Amino acid sequence: MSAARGVVLYGPPTAGKDTVTTALTGLNPKYAQFARLKVGAGKSAGYRMGTAEQLHELEAAGDVVYANARYGNTYAIDRPGLKVAFEAGVPVVHLGQIDGIRALVDGYSADWAVVLLWCPREVTEQRSAGRGDSDTAARLAAWDATRDDLNAHPDMTWDLTVNTTTAAPQNAARLIDQLLAQRAGAASA
Repeated sequence: MSAARGVVLYGPPTAGKDTVTTALTGLNPKYAQFARLKVGAGKSAGYRMGTAEQLHELEAAGDVVYANARYGNTYAIDRPGLKVAFEAGVPVVHLGQIDGIRALVDGYSADWAVVLLWCPREVTEQRSAGRGDSDTAARLAAWDATRDDLNAHPDMTWDLTVNTTTAAPQNAARLIDQLLAQRAGAASA
């Protein structure tokens, strides 16, 4: 039996994680964005909204693979959620921290394709303003944190790097799909 396959998309805000995931899903419905557990307020689309009590229960059971705080909320990747996502197809996990990638890859057994989506800071500012974000300053701070995270982990290796200012989302999706197909072929050889 081959290992379950998943995709990790890492990058700063507005680098295209949502857009590339939508393109992946359009390419093949087996792909689906992993809905992290979110404890807090604000945007609920793309998340499983939860309570602090639910998060504490998952932590007590050892079922939190990774959690982080940003924008005044807590976001968690949990084992029960991942199990459901893998049963449904190929989860696409969005992360903005290399420690999160390492926790996921080391803490949940699967064949993870780790993809860096990148755009310059000024592009993040333009895209954030263009989509009407009310928290562009916080997104720029997150962009700075992502750059600092990359600089702090020069040993991080990527299975694929895509500059989303030059690659269309559909092209990025095709590259990711091809990467997974190649890995599946190599695993079965």
